[in-house]
Amino acid sequence: MTEAPRTVALGRVVNTHGVRGELRLLPYNPATEILRTGALVSLDHRGTTTPMRLASARPHRNFILVTLEGVDSMAAAEEWIGAEVLVAADELPAPSPGEAYHFQLVGLTVQTAAGETVGVVHEMFTTPAHDVCAVRREGQEILIPWVPEIVREVDLEGGRIVIEPLPGLLDE
Repeated sequence: MTEAPRTVALGRVVNTHGVRGELRLLPYNPATEILRTGALVSLDHRGTTTPMRLASARPHRNFILVTLEGVDSMAAAEEWIGAEVLVAADELPAPSPGEAYHFQLVGLTVQTAAGETVGVVHEMFTTPAHDVCAVRREGQEILIPWVPEIVREVDLEGGRIVIEPLPGLLDE
């Protein structure tokens, strides 16, 4: 049995733009370069995932305006509002040394430099100040700022993240 390739969400369609079928896509990473004309994506919408090709893609303010092949009117584009845009994980460029994609961190065990297990990463998200690692531990959630003063090591192959918690960070 062949395993389906892992997909990664790159953004969400939030509205139409104009009358010719263009869609306003809010990217999760505004610096993404993978959403470009000709890219093969999947749209996850209303419980169905549909492969589509981008007929066009261009930046516009905080959005990327995209047109899907075969979608050429506002009425046809409206059907895709709310869809999450996915790409195959192997289509992403390799991260730079010492970097990782958020999806690669989910599921890793977080430990302190002293060896205490903190919990397991269940989500990563971005704030205006910095990324945040949401860790689950015995029914509670701990939010760990993703800053060099705290995050000391990321060992993807070993499945762990080592932190040096600031005073009070892990207090219940």
